[in-house]
Amino acid sequence: MTVSRSICLGFIAVILTGTLLLMMPFATINGQWNDPIVALFTSTSAVCVTGHIVVDTATYFSRAGQAIIMLLIQVGGLGYMTATTFLLLLLGRRFGLKDKIAIQEALDRRSLQGSTQILQSIIATTLLFELTGAFTLLWVFVPDVGWPKGLWFAVFHSVSAWNNAGFALFSDNLVGYQSSLLLNLVITGLIIFGGIGYEVIFELYLFSRERITRQKLRTVRSLNFRVAISTTLFLLLSGTFAIWLIEMRNAKTLGDLTFPQQILAAWFQSVTSRTAGFNTIDVGQMSNAGLFITIALMLVGGSPGGTAGGIKTTTVRVLTSCTQAILQGKESVAIYQRHIRVSLILKAVGVTVGSLTTVVVATICISLADPQLDFIRILFEVASAFGTVGLSTGITAGLAPVSKLVLVATMYIGRVGILLLIGALLGDPKPCPVRYPEESLLVG
Repeated sequence: MTVSRSICLGFIAVILTGTLLLMMPFATINGQWNDPIVALFTSTSAVCVTGHIVVDTATYFSRAGQAIIMLLIQVGGLGYMTATTFLLLLLGRRFGLKDKIAIQEALDRRSLQGSTQILQSIIATTLLFELTGAFTLLWVFVPDVGWPKGLWFAVFHSVSAWNNAGFALFSDNLVGYQSSLLLNLVITGLIIFGGIGYEVIFELYLFSRERITRQKLRTVRSLNFRVAISTTLFLLLSGTFAIWLIEMRNAKTLGDLTFPQQILAAWFQSVTSRTAGFNTIDVGQMSNAGLFITIALMLVGGSPGGTAGGIKTTTVRVLTSCTQAILQGKESVAIYQRHIRVSLILKAVGVTVGSLTTVVVATICISLADPQLDFIRILFEVASAFGTVGLSTGITAGLAPVSKLVLVATMYIGRVGILLLIGALLGDPKPCPVRYPEESLLVG
């Protein structure tokens, strides 16, 4: 079995296991058997770290059900291969070549070297950030709900934020903490670091321990690091400004807030649109322009090797650099004075075309199944599902069963990746030994 097929089937196995557990009477507050579609949708949303819900997590699931969701989020955030391989390592199994290849494929790494160390570093980093986030959130939740419940809320929301899941234990998500500076900073911090990629975090750690000159920094830092950091900062700041500018006069979102509260809410929404799914404003009351900006941010997503979804920041940067090269009359693409291989450009184009095709097909299917809904809201739900974001305008619960299954499939494709899924279905690509003659073609 190919590595790509193992990863795809592994995610399906975890989703089905989670579905069975969430169907059990102990998983719901009323103690009755759960609806299979609700269980499947919730399990898929948790494993794919999306946050889309068709029932209220806070009032529908019992503490055991919420714990199952948190466990599924953790496994989904780490990735099936990372979680299972680490578990086998704890049991004393040797780390073979096949395992190294699987980790390389799952994390989109460039080499097999140091796979065991990178796996251990990933687990350690995850625990460090989640425990730090949980400890800090205690200061937010314990004064409101007391120690036992406050501790559970802190742990759950820390895990959910780090894995960019967006599940919350409040019926209004985090709208009630809209003005809490500490919660906003902690949640957005966990989302950003969780979605920026483990390799970037490791390089940031090494950078913090080094005393190096600015010129050496330009040569030492990897291209992936520089592209991920710069593109993420640009999207976060531009997204904050765009959301604030569009929604500042909307009384149902930002209009009734003070200027500092508007900036804080716009910042939170910009960050969470990058595949996290939390919200401190009513997304369903956003203007069409605000929804469209959010759709764009959701489709871009985070960076490779992290817990975020979307087509990824590096993919967008490669495509924009291609456009820049064409406008400047160049025949090659360079980013930060580094030449980009044609194979990498082809991969970026393939990811983008495959992703947009998935979104278009899913949007058409739901539009046919639920013709009474506004197109922009259907597109929003699909983009949120594919980008594994979880933000919703409030129509998810009322969708037809077939539409919910379409979203389940979309969340799954968004999590495993369109190219990995195609590789699993068609087999690993083989190099073509034939080189065809070149000919010009009218484009544009």
